[in-house]
Amino acid sequence: MHSTNITYQRATTDEELLQILALQKQNLADVLSTTEKENEGFVTVAHSFDLLKEMNAACPHIIAKYGDTVIGYALCMTKAFKTKIPILVSMFNVIESLDPIPENYVIMGQVCIAKSARGQGVFRGLYHYMSEILKLDFKYIITEVDVDNSRSSLAHKAVGFKVLKQYQSDDRVWELIGLEI
Repeated sequence: MHSTNITYQRATTDEELLQILALQKQNLADVLSTTEKENEGFVTVAHSFDLLKEMNAACPHIIAKYGDTVIGYALCMTKAFKTKIPILVSMFNVIESLDPIPENYVIMGQVCIAKSARGQGVFRGLYHYMSEILKLDFKYIITEVDVDNSRSSLAHKAVGFKVLKQYQSDDRVWELIGLEI
């Protein structure tokens, strides 16, 4: 796979959403070994097709494709989804407790890169495309990272995310991070 053949776009089809879910399923924390989680990172939330589609209708997800195959994604989530994913309610509460509260933000609900595409700039490409597309409608991209997911934390900081707050929820320690776009 050559990085010049990777394209970035917003998800528009059910097939792309199904490919996101397949990639997500392969990278959930509970299906990876401890070594894989430490070295490669992991995702925490498993979305249903219906929820993923509803989120996409509100703010289309960002995907990286190689040919017809989704090789990476960054999910978009508006504040309207605060109560739809129980594990994320605490994140929204922490955002609303910040002083000052960030105005006009979108949540990056999860980012994931296929194992075969890692180390080729796809993570950076997703965020670059996401920033360019969403800066017309939003001022910040906010997300959270499990502090045990050091690969993800370092990758986010490398593209410009700053720690807004660290907090504990569901027996985990999270970094709430933001990127001004």
